[in-house]
Amino acid sequence: MASDVRETAPEANSKKTQPPGLYVLFFAELWERFSFYGMRSLLELYMSAPKKPTTIGGGGPGLGYTKTAAHGVFHAYGALVYAFPMLGGLAADKLLGYRLAILLGGLLMAAGHFVMAIPDERAMYLALALLCLGNGFFKPNISSLVGKLYADDDPRRDSGFTIFYMGINVGAWLAPLVCGTIGEKVNWHYGFGLAGVGMLLGLGWFMRGSAKLEGHGEPPDIEALDRPVLLGLSPIRLVLIGTLLVAPLAALLLWKNQIVDYIMHPLSGIFFITLLVLGGMRGKQAFWRLAVAVALMMGSVVFWSLFEQAGSSLTQFTKDHVDRYVFGWQVPTSALLSVNPLYIMLLAIPFSLLWSRLARIDRNPSIPVKFSLGLLQVGAGYLVLVLGASMAGPQAITPMIWILLMYLLHTTGELCLSPIGLSAMTKLAPKDMVGMVMGGWFLASAYALHIGGLIAKLTTGGKAEGAQTALEKLAGYTGVYQDLGYIAMVIAAVMFASSPLLKRGMYGIK
Repeated sequence: MASDVRETAPEANSKKTQPPGLYVLFFAELWERFSFYGMRSLLELYMSAPKKPTTIGGGGPGLGYTKTAAHGVFHAYGALVYAFPMLGGLAADKLLGYRLAILLGGLLMAAGHFVMAIPDERAMYLALALLCLGNGFFKPNISSLVGKLYADDDPRRDSGFTIFYMGINVGAWLAPLVCGTIGEKVNWHYGFGLAGVGMLLGLGWFMRGSAKLEGHGEPPDIEALDRPVLLGLSPIRLVLIGTLLVAPLAALLLWKNQIVDYIMHPLSGIFFITLLVLGGMRGKQAFWRLAVAVALMMGSVVFWSLFEQAGSSLTQFTKDHVDRYVFGWQVPTSALLSVNPLYIMLLAIPFSLLWSRLARIDRNPSIPVKFSLGLLQVGAGYLVLVLGASMAGPQAITPMIWILLMYLLHTTGELCLSPIGLSAMTKLAPKDMVGMVMGGWFLASAYALHIGGLIAKLTTGGKAEGAQTALEKLAGYTGVYQDLGYIAMVIAAVMFASSPLLKRGMYGIK
């Protein structure tokens, strides 16, 4: 399908190289993702590990949670991690600016990782709360800052976001291999502590290279930050106090994670309706552009609710039902979470070049078509895994090649959707709403993690976990995964059929 004019603008008026600030943000995000995925690779395994290990040489005592309970905490954490960027993006747009928000978020996340290194159940919930708040300030604003490096019609924009996305995945690849292996094989809390070291490295890199950002990301009114506004307190102090007060509430939501079920549906609906109302107040064109943004967010909800099984149900599937022996050595369960980012590193540049090449010959698929391709592939990945599991013997063990093929399809789907979605949000958002719209993109991911938690709980089967045979457990996974594959393909078809209307909403309605 021919692309729109914004995707095919000539390069004559643009530099051929990427702006230097991109590489500052690339490495800052690399180390932040190292910390995030290092902790993520261990969390589900740590919670479900027995309090008194029966084998020597593992990660040590865990929390002894059932898989269902561990899924609940993991996905509630994931939901809040991606919900707080809605507030963090708004705070940056209206008050802090992107740079200050990124620094505050990084400090909170570093604190969270180091608290996670304390071997105590209560410390885990406080640590997860700090990580959720820190990610709220960090994640949407570093992506928004990438968008600020380019003009709207700069043909380097999509390629720049794909390069940035590759940086995310370099960190995500290293984290399970380093933090995951040390945590799983030596001590859980050493792995969590290493994640904190990675966060500090990312912060140091960002501060050292901030001059290369060419003035982008400063507070909208720097003098207002220190001007007293309430009880003699300045806005920056109110933000800090408010953040510290919210931390115990976030910890409570994670502990009583069933509450998140009652929050996510109305929160997401209210936010998306608010985006449409604000767009309508800015005129017909802004309304339709934000309507398309919301539609793309809904597509991403489906994609990420399936994709993010990797950290929960697919991790448990890998531990119990995948042959992880290679030349007599058993690959750690957490190490297989490095497969997806490894594929990203191998394929990100080829995909970036592909989009640029297709743009030059006026054959670049529109953004909605790319989304439909992403959904199609995440569904196909599950069907491939189900096919491989059908060949498992009486021990219910699936050859590793099948989960590697599944992750390959999930990765190619991700490259069609995620970096393109980041770029689309910064293009579709009105200038004074970029942080808020980017927060909405991550709120959609939060909603997806919430839905993903409900899905993960279905894979445990219904019987008490200890009462199931290996084949019954395997059937619990494959029945759910087969349904996911078919659902994703149907929604992909709907997205593809509606792509001309969505494309017109982006650029054609005046």
